[in-house]
Formats: sequence, C-alpha cells, structure tokens
Amino acid sequence: MEFTSHTPGTFSWPELATTDQKGAVAFYRRLFDWGLNDQPMGPTETYSMFQMRGKEVGAAYTMRPEERQSGAPPHWNSYVTVKSVDDAVKKAQGLGAKVLAPAFDVMDAGRMAILQDPTGAVFQVWEPKQHIGAKIMNEAGALCWTELTTSNTKAAEAFYTQLFGWTPKHSAAGAPMEYTEFSVAGTPSIGMMPKPAQMPAQVPSFWMPYFQVTSVDTSASKAKELGGKVMVGPNEIPGTGRFAVLTDPQGAAFAVYQPARA
Repeated sequence: MEFTSHTPGTFSWPELATTDQKGAVAFYRRLFDWGLNDQPMGPTETYSMFQMRGKEVGAAYTMRPEERQSGAPPHWNSYVTVKSVDDAVKKAQGLGAKVLAPAFDVMDAGRMAILQDPTGAVFQVWEPKQHIGAKIMNEAGALCWTELTTSNTKAAEAFYTQLFGWTPKHSAAGAPMEYTEFSVAGTPSIGMMPKPAQMPAQVPSFWMPYFQVTSVDTSASKAKELGGKVMVGPNEIPGTGRFAVLTDPQGAAFAVYQPARA
C-alpha cells in the first residue's frame, strides 16, 4: 500500500544503525530487492534511503562513535509519527520516559527526538515536514509490523497507550504465549511480548521491525546465503501467517512475515 501521510501513533519509518553501511546496504538490497538513493549527510557521510518503485521504505546509516561507545550493537530504529515532537517528549517524560536526544530539526525533512520507555526500549518520535516516513507499507518488501520485546508488559502497555492512544488486545487466556496487539485508529500494526526466559538478562527491552515477504522460508535461506543468521523459525502463527527472526551480517535483528493466504 502506498501512503502520503501516516496517522499519529503509527510506526512509520524503519532505520538501520550499522557498523558497516556498505555491507549492510548490499545485504538488504539483495534480500528485499530494494532500490537505493544515497543522500549526503555532512562532508563524509551518506544516508542510504531504501526504495521500492522509486518510493522510500526505510534507510541505513553508520552508527556514530557515541552510539558505539554506549555499547549499542547494530540495530533497527523504529520511528513513530506524532503531531508535535515537543508535546510528545513532554508527555513521555511525564509518563516516566528518558529523553536520549531532545527534539531537534532534521533540515526540512521533519523534527525528531529519541526516547527510552520506562522498561528500557528505545524509539524515535517523528513530526513530518518534507519527509512523511515510509511511502509504502504492508506489502512484500515493506514494513508491516513493529514489535516490542519487554521486561515489563504491564508498564509498557500503560506507557504507550497513554502516550499514543493505542488500543490493546490481549491473547486469550490459556494461549501458548502471552501476546498483545495494539491498534492505531482501528488497525492492528504493533505487537508486544514478554522477554523470553532464555534471553540473557542484560539484553534490554527492544523494538523490532517486521518486513513482509512472499515466502518466509525463501527469505530466511537467502538471508543465510548472504551472511545473515536465522534466530527464530521459520514458524507458523496459526491462522495468521509465517514468520522468522533474522540478523544481518553485522548483527542487527529484524523479522520477516508472510501473511496466510486469505
């Protein structure tokens, strides 16, 4: 689906922070058949915009030295569209968030801030100007879902529903796994799960993007061929589709999802 704007509260832009921009860009381009539009960012850096049909669907950049020094591994950033970044930051702080980067303008593209929720997960808020975020979502090669793995599902739910007005829907009692779906303006596009018991305690809560594909199994084996790893799956979600959690050659985690045929 093509978009010209995003409803506030929507995850609208996946952005890769990596240690090897050239290698990572090559990996994702081959995996998802993305086009590329490199935009200069300062004298020596570029912002690699991934495209489908000439429209932006995500981006990649080289992690700043201070990001690496903080111990952050390569990862995908997840941006939420808001009406006003300044208002969102103020509200988030009141709900217990940490401000990692206060509101700032990104030239004429938009205004953003980097926040950390009370359970430790980092996310970005985006007030669009020239750049709305992804112009294609919910089709093969594009962002289709964003998921929080958190150390405290109750605290996270209280925080995000108050901050963005998301509507939660919990898994049925006795379901094999606790899972919460959040809807924005009636459309489910966000998930939340508790951190699995086997996940090392030092792994902080985190957001992860899901990209839609035509075949999860094909994409998973292609990712392996290209130097990535399969961390989870491919697994079936009964009545919904198939998914796998992968990491790229630099270690950034993301998921691929294949909807069940209607």
